[in-house]
This record gives sequence, structure tokens and C-alpha cells, in this order.
Amino acid sequence: MEKLVQKNKTFLDRCFCRVSPKECALKILSLFFAIFLWYFVVGEDQVDITLNVPIEVLNLPADLVISNHFKKDIEVSVRGPRSMIQELRLQNITRPINLSNAKPGTMVIKNEADAIPFPIGINVLRLQPANITLLIDTLVQKDLPIHPVIEGEPAAGYELGSIKLRPEKLTVSGPKNILESQLALKTYVINLDGLDHSTTLQVQLNLSPEILRLIGETVVSVDISVKERMLTKTVRGIPVNVRAADTPVTAVPGTVTVEAEIPENLIRDTPELAMLFRASASAKDIKNSRQVNVAVAGVNVPNHVPIKIVSVKPEKVSLRILKRSKKKKSKKQ
Repeated sequence: MEKLVQKNKTFLDRCFCRVSPKECALKILSLFFAIFLWYFVVGEDQVDITLNVPIEVLNLPADLVISNHFKKDIEVSVRGPRSMIQELRLQNITRPINLSNAKPGTMVIKNEADAIPFPIGINVLRLQPANITLLIDTLVQKDLPIHPVIEGEPAAGYELGSIKLRPEKLTVSGPKNILESQLALKTYVINLDGLDHSTTLQVQLNLSPEILRLIGETVVSVDISVKERMLTKTVRGIPVNVRAADTPVTAVPGTVTVEAEIPENLIRDTPELAMLFRASASAKDIKNSRQVNVAVAGVNVPNHVPIKIVSVKPEKVSLRILKRSKKKKSKKQ
């Protein structure tokens, strides 16, 4: 026993007594700190917890893009002292992925315990998923026209005049393999049933999941022009009215035939189409019978577009001065 005590005393003398007082104090402090750390890490209650650790993509080259949809966080189960676990909840710990050397193609990144910078004393028990698959593609830009999708018919007597989108196209940036096959964008269905006036609507684009991830939900303005449907009709028996006559004058023939474009609703509501026209011939300063042009115009009807004259037959009529009867002359005498 005495030999053992002597041996230990010799060991302590060799560790502490053969050094300077300053070095001896540092060694004692280090020993104390090691004992404290051991107690803090090992002696404190150990707690298990599961965290969702976000994935942080770093240094991706500007001309590349990740084209696939991948999980943006990792489920990690850890164990550690209660006090460290509580502090861990407040720290913004991420799983960094350095893509500075990335090239177009498929990258499989393995999730390992040391890939996440947890503090010393925290032990990683499990990571899920074990791997992250990234599809790296070239970043391109493409102008995509927008096509309206319509169904239904305007109200009776009306037709679609024009449909214009604002904007008419979108410039989209994204993976080459996605945009190469994309020719155009489309709207959700625009229903024209019963529409009897022009209007402007706000319509969402009907996007594929891949394009939706690139540009998000997008709304465009749609200007819809609706007009009355016009029918071409031949209308006969329109009387010619002689104007500005100083003497009795008659028109030969006394009626004309008109070919005109008339709103369908106006045709339906008018019992006699000749009522929609006015024909006239001017007899101003006429001294002898002669031919003059016939002027024909459509009657302006409220809430309807103007009637369009296509042709008039005959284009000219003869204006004949009427002679006074002998009986009327004798009365004058």
C-alpha cells in the first residue's frame, strides 16, 4: 500500500510539481473545465426530439436551375442535454448544399449526420430522407403567347366581334427541358352564353404544374367585343320622295329596290322592312324632265347599329314635270 501511495505521489509530482506555477494553474483549470463539460453533456438529462431542418441551396451557377420538385426540408431526430435541445429550437439550423460545381444532369446528394452543423453534444439519431435527388438544367427564357379558351354563344341576334388579351404573351424563365415543349399558355374557359354587350373580364391562366411553379397564379385581362349579327336583305317597294320641286313633279319609277345589311334583331322586330328606308330625288331648279340620282338612307333605330346600304336599283329615276289640265286653266281664265 505504501508503494502505491508513493507511486501516485511520484506521478502527481511529475505532472504538477515539475512545472512552473503558471503552467500548473492552467492544467488544473483545464481539468476542472473537462470535468464540468463532462457533467454538462453526460450528466444532464438526455432528451430526444425530431426537427424539420430546411435545405439551403448555395452557390448555384446563374445559368443553371433546379428543374424538379424536391422536399425543401429534412426530418432529423436528435438526442442531447435538455438545455441544449431547448436552445436548438431557437437556432436557424439548415442543411447546406453547395452546388458551385453543378452541371446539367441528375445529382444525388446523401444526407449524413455531419452534413448538418449541430452544436457539439447533439447526436443525430436518424435523417429522413436519406438522399436528395436534384435535376439540374440550363436556365432559358421564352416568350409564350396566350390563347383564350371560349365556349357558348352570345345572345340571339349577336355574335362575337373580337377577343383580345392583355398581355398577349408572357416571358417565362425556367428549365430548358420544360420550356422547350411549351408552345403557348391558355386561359380557363370563358363562357359567352347569353352575352349581348361588350365587356372586359379578369381571367386566370390554366397552367400546368411545372409552369405554375415557375410563374405562380396569373391573371390576364380579356376584352370581349360583341356586336349585332347583320343579315343581307333585298327590300323592294321603297317609295321615292321628290324634294325641292317648284312645280308638280313625279318620279319614274316611283319605287326602288335596296340591298342592305340589317341587324337581325331589327329584322325580327320590323313588320315591313321598307319602313326602315328613306329614298329621295332632288328636283331643285328642274325645268325639264330629266334623270337624277336616288339617295337612299336607313332609318336610325335606337339601340341598333346603323343599316348599311349595299346597292340601290335603279340608281337613277326620271323626274317628269306634270302638265296642268285644261280644266284648271279655264278656271284661271
